[in-house]
Order: sequence, then C-alpha cells, then structure tokens
Amino acid sequence: MALLVRNLAQIATPSGRTAVRGRAMRELTLYENAVLVVDGGRFAFVGRESDLPNDVTIDDDFDARGMTAVPGFIDTHTHLPFAGLRESEFNRRLRGESYESIAASGGGIASTVRATRAATQEELAQNVLARAATMARYGTTTAEAKSGYGLTRDDELKQLRAIRDANATSPVRLVPTCLAAHEFPPESRGDESARDAYVDAIVDEILPAVAREELAVFCDAFVERGVFTRAQGERVLRAGRELGMSPRLHADELSDTDGARLAADLGAASADHLMQISDAGVAALAASDTVANLLPATSFFLMSTKYAPGRALIDAGGIVSLSTDCNPGTSMTESMQIVMQLATLQMKLTVEESLTAATLNGAYSLRLAHETGSIEAGKRADFVLLDAPSYLHLVYHFGVNLVRHVFRDGVQLP
Repeated sequence: MALLVRNLAQIATPSGRTAVRGRAMRELTLYENAVLVVDGGRFAFVGRESDLPNDVTIDDDFDARGMTAVPGFIDTHTHLPFAGLRESEFNRRLRGESYESIAASGGGIASTVRATRAATQEELAQNVLARAATMARYGTTTAEAKSGYGLTRDDELKQLRAIRDANATSPVRLVPTCLAAHEFPPESRGDESARDAYVDAIVDEILPAVAREELAVFCDAFVERGVFTRAQGERVLRAGRELGMSPRLHADELSDTDGARLAADLGAASADHLMQISDAGVAALAASDTVANLLPATSFFLMSTKYAPGRALIDAGGIVSLSTDCNPGTSMTESMQIVMQLATLQMKLTVEESLTAATLNGAYSLRLAHETGSIEAGKRADFVLLDAPSYLHLVYHFGVNLVRHVFRDGVQLP
C-alpha cells in the first residue's frame, strides 16, 4: 500500500546513513512544495511534487495542507521505566533547599528507587507506555530507555522486562539500556567494601542475567565524583561489552572526571551530559566516533547556568546529539522540541545543527542511522508534520507543540 503525502510546504532533513560531524551538521536537504511517497513502511520517493514519477501507483492520499515534514525525533537518553514522581522535591528546590539536603532526608534517586522496587513489572510497563505516548505527541519516534532505579538483580531485570513488554505496543520504538551502575543502592552506600561488592554484583550477576534474556542493547555507567569511579565504570562497561552490550557513559556532568576521554577510549556509543567536560575531553570526543550527547533540559530544570559546550564540540569536529534525559528528578520532560530550543538558545547551536542532533546523529548513537533519522528513499518512514511553513519554526515559535501528525514506519500514530 503506497501512501502519498502531498502539499508539503517543505521537507527539511539531514542526509546519509551515518553520523554528521562538525559544521557539516548545518547542511540540511530542503525541498519546497514537496511530496513524500511511503511504500511498505519505507520512503519510496522524497522530493518536489513536480518531480514525482508518473508511474508511481498511489493507494492512499494525505493532504498535508502546507505543513513541514522533518524526520521523527530520536531521543537517546531517557529513564522511562520508573515509578513515583518527585514534584514536591522540585518545589523544595524552588524554595532554596539543596539537592544534598533533600537526598539526606530520603529524597533524590533513593526515593525513586523505593517506588520502582515497590512497583510491579506491569505497572512499570504501563508507565513506559504513558510516557512514550507523550513523547510521540511531541514528535519522537525512537527513544533509548534505561533501567537504573532498581539497583538489585531482580529489580533491574524488572525494569528492562517492562521496557520489553511496553515495546510490543509502544508508539515509540524503544531501545533498552542497562544502567545498573546508576547509583549505589541504599544498602550498599555504607563503605568502600560495600560499594565494591555492588560493582561485583553488576559484573557477575546483573549483566549476565540481562544478557541471557537479551534485555539490553547498551550498558551504561554514571562515572562521577561520589558515585562510580573511573575504574569501576570502566570495569562495568567492559563487562557489558563482553556480553554484547555496547557502552554508553554518563560523563562529566557534575565534575570533570575525565569521563569523555574514557568514553572515547572505550569506543562508547555516546558520552552523555558533559556540562563539566575539559578541553582535553572535547578534543578526545572530536577525534573519535563517540557521540557527544547533550541534555540541556537537565541544566534548565536544575536552574543551572552551566550547559554543555555544544558550540565548542561542534566547532572541534565532534558528533553531537540531543536528548531529553526524561526522569523524575532532574528533567521531567518528554519534549524534544524544548530540548532543541534550549540547545539553540543556550548552547549556541544553529537550528540546522539542532535538528541534525535530534534526528540523524541520535539515530547513529543508537546504531540505527542506516534505518532512520532522515527522510530518504529506502529508510523507515518515520517523520513528523509540523504546523509551520518551515523547519525554522521549531525554535522561532517556541513554547508550543508544533507537531500535528506523527508517522512511524509509514503508519500515522493516533
């Protein structure tokens, strides 16, 4: 069944089946007065209406009424399978209370761990589906989803199984990541030997169990002062890679722990956060194929003036992507549109760079750039129709949802 999407004011897309780096991220392919043809869930024709071949057989017709088509957004850093919300903690921070004080009173990640452990697998799957539905309404068609709020073998498996279960009916394509090395569980924070024992448990018990059930594509670790040391994070990520899970890394978020260079040395799919990255870390990522995955909504939500140096990473020749970091404590949003706006207005990316970072480069970091992330013949027909005459409105017309229609694999999402 071939679908014709006609009367598009514009199609705006990066191009290629791999990442775009450096200032080449500004180079979009643009078609004015354009059409799309989708056949078998993939793009069959992309271009101007006047160039549409006469012999194309059309079974269904969609009038875009002057909208703009862009690729479906790729959100490459989320914590979707959690239970419990932390809006009261957010309000306490607004009143001036520190994160450390909130954590000391039982809040922070520990409160989400308690709620997630108490939830059933079915409840977590329903939570994932609800958040995925919101993501889809804002234009996301593919998202990474991490565990990391269980911090025991059974509870990490429960989170990852919930992602698997949700993925069967999710409007958003979900790519699972094991983040057992997110934090030390409350029962293992007492001393160094207890923390080392938890690292042993991740390597010897949790990751092998995840691998046996094929529950994760990636393995992640939070290398940060007060959390996992560089040596501990490297041990976890190497163990995950030996079991078939590609490494990702929470790097240089709160302090410079040389996490960016560790990610580059490991050939990680991405180094995420990077608010405190050093010049040496920028150079290491720029010289590698590891994606610098930036999460400006986290800085915004934490009321921080410190954003990752997106402009410097691109100018150095790095591969940059963008993500929401959707989680209950530090970035409670499912909207990639606000992320692109913050990247442009706060990290000095151009609109074109922001769109590339939110689509093709995100797909590359999930090892899916050959399949999605751009509007090109042969790729999966994942695309968004914006109620706007051009892609520039993604940033220019801020604070609203410009998405009117979302298609995944050529099927319009409800």
